[in-house]
Amino acid sequence: MSSFLQSNFFLFILLYSYFSYAMSSSLFPSSCQLQGQFHLNRMQESGDVNLGGLFPVHFFSSVPDLSFTSQPQQPSCHGFYVQGFRLAQTMAFAIDEINKNSNLLPNVTVGYTLYDNCVELGIGFRGALSLASGQEEQIILHNTCVGNPPVVGIVGDSSSTRSIAISSILGLYRVPMVMKPKYPSFFRTIPIRAMIQILKHFGWTWAGLLITDDDYGLHAARSLQSELSVSGEGCLAYIEVLPWDKDTDELRRIVDVMKKSTARVVIVNQFWEFTFQYLENVNTEILDISNLRPEYNVYKAVYALAYSLDDMLRCKQGRGSFSGHSCGTLQSLEPWQVVNFTTPFGDQVSFDQNGDVVPIYDVMNWLWLPDGSTKVQNVGEVKGSAFRGEEIILDEDKIFWNFNSKKPVQSVCSESCPPGTHMVRRKGEPKCCFDCIPCSEGKITNKRSKYSLECNSCPEDFWSNPERDYCVPKKTEFLSYHEPLGICLTATSLLGTCICAVVLGIFIYHHRTPIIRASNSELSFQVLLSLKLCFLCSLLFIGRPRLWTCQLRHAAFGISFVLCVSCILVKTMVVLAVFKASKPGGGTSLKWFGVTQQRGTVLCLTSIQAVICTTWLVSSSPTPHKNTQYQNDKIVYECAFGSTVGFSVLLGYIGVLAFLSFLIAFLARNLPDSFNEAKLITFSMLIFCAVWVAFVPVYISSPGNYADAVEVFAILASSFGLLITLFGPKCYIIIMRPELNTKKAIMGRGSGS
Repeated sequence: MSSFLQSNFFLFILLYSYFSYAMSSSLFPSSCQLQGQFHLNRMQESGDVNLGGLFPVHFFSSVPDLSFTSQPQQPSCHGFYVQGFRLAQTMAFAIDEINKNSNLLPNVTVGYTLYDNCVELGIGFRGALSLASGQEEQIILHNTCVGNPPVVGIVGDSSSTRSIAISSILGLYRVPMVMKPKYPSFFRTIPIRAMIQILKHFGWTWAGLLITDDDYGLHAARSLQSELSVSGEGCLAYIEVLPWDKDTDELRRIVDVMKKSTARVVIVNQFWEFTFQYLENVNTEILDISNLRPEYNVYKAVYALAYSLDDMLRCKQGRGSFSGHSCGTLQSLEPWQVVNFTTPFGDQVSFDQNGDVVPIYDVMNWLWLPDGSTKVQNVGEVKGSAFRGEEIILDEDKIFWNFNSKKPVQSVCSESCPPGTHMVRRKGEPKCCFDCIPCSEGKITNKRSKYSLECNSCPEDFWSNPERDYCVPKKTEFLSYHEPLGICLTATSLLGTCICAVVLGIFIYHHRTPIIRASNSELSFQVLLSLKLCFLCSLLFIGRPRLWTCQLRHAAFGISFVLCVSCILVKTMVVLAVFKASKPGGGTSLKWFGVTQQRGTVLCLTSIQAVICTTWLVSSSPTPHKNTQYQNDKIVYECAFGSTVGFSVLLGYIGVLAFLSFLIAFLARNLPDSFNEAKLITFSMLIFCAVWVAFVPVYISSPGNYADAVEVFAILASSFGLLITLFGPKCYIIIMRPELNTKKAIMGRGSGS
């Protein structure tokens, strides 16, 4: 079963101005004699102004063979076409109705002359020429050819080929044109956009085009291809051009194929109605009033002429729409313009800025019954609007689909791409034939971009989900307090801080005992305080980086460790000076290591690190940075150094002090046991240097938040190393072996060595 769109009746209105031709030469005779008669089937009624019509009342004609020795015989028409006859009767009825209307063209009687074109170019051409010039036997010529034309407008012909040919000849009479530059008086509505509305409604993007080899068919093909290209939602699988020869059985064969087709939907315009209905019952068709859309279109075309003539006659000079705001007259017509009007049935007839009528199309469902006859039912319409374009209204419950599923078929070369993929057109095939390729990472397509040739990139801080159909915020990564690693490092940092506080309390409580006094209690207190700061500064490396944490973390780390290592360095130097002072002649060395000198040395060494940090922060301060180089779907929040040189100098200065402490302690490693502080310092500096030497390559190779974790681990490891090696043995003696925390025991160990 096939369905098709019954289009507006194919009409154009040929209006023309009075033919004027100056005869300034005596070469022309004073009268024109008709050289021959051409007999046409016609209906005629005279009036003050006359309208012409061309309709296919017969659809076959036969022309005798030419002998070239005698005058050709007239062609004969046969094969009564009911639809064409109804159209002619409609025009006559509309003109009669206009003449009875006192408000439209008052005091003017409209007449008509209607010719049968027999669906033949030659006959239609002669009919139009007869309408334009008349068939009087003799015309008396004056100085100029002035007079009223036989008709002021023509309704018809239904074929573009015949209409264009007629327009070209009537152009010699200065026929005003409206629709397109070449044939501006040619009013025709081809239901291309309406067909496209149906294709869109059912989602059909893969269509074939069957056209006749004439101007109408070729123009329809170009229009359809243009509309499909503009909409971008369909393409033609093929275009087949049929020879327009009514003496062949080609159209009959195509109709039979359409009737038997159960795999295709056929959308046709009203031209095919003639093809489908010419084997039908004439009497039944004449009485059938179920579909009067073609007749109604002719009815509106006649009223368009009448309203335009009425508008012209009511025109006031200076307000007209013609040259110089003048008004036209029946005796001297200027190029004519159509006007909008309302029919007696209340329907608004409008014309757009191009002079094209805003159309209304019926959507008809054709059913071929088992007995071979056809049944047509109206299932909707496509309404045109000057502002909203075409709107389709369908009652799908009325549509009969000749398929097993009883539902609309799918007609696509390639199914629309699902979300997460994009189209890649197949080489050498129509544009609606394509493959669907998944989007790459970071790009998406969704339902709104199902015909997209490219995937859309996600915003900067977003990434595609696994299905590639929408963007999700990128995962953020930093050393967090809420993840296991961050929790462990935070707990370790706080543990180290608490241990430092406990050891400091022990040292304060037992500050008068020999073992503490022998280990330079003031510097020991400073070392404990600096270690406590080292443990706490590691917390600045945990949590989402902020500007203040990025600026403070390395400054606090650098100054805390320099303070600690400076105290250890001074302490080592004091140990070495005390040992030398115990020997004969070595007492002068202690004057350089008094309490004031010790404090000043520590302050001076720490101030250098403070200057380094200040210079770094002022010149190129560390800042928070969103790093996506490690993984595209993640944002790694980290602190950019700003200046790698600043960080290197900071670390390098700590390393120099640690190396000096290690070197001096190593040189003093063989001191008596009473001064065994040097051995503990040697061991602590060895651990400290080992940790930070290993830190550098591991830190450089660690991505993202692991780099911060490595630095925190190095801080904690070196801090615990110093805390345990420097203060572990003393706390053990103070708490577990108090009998050894005496001057005698300490001196005794010294004498024992």
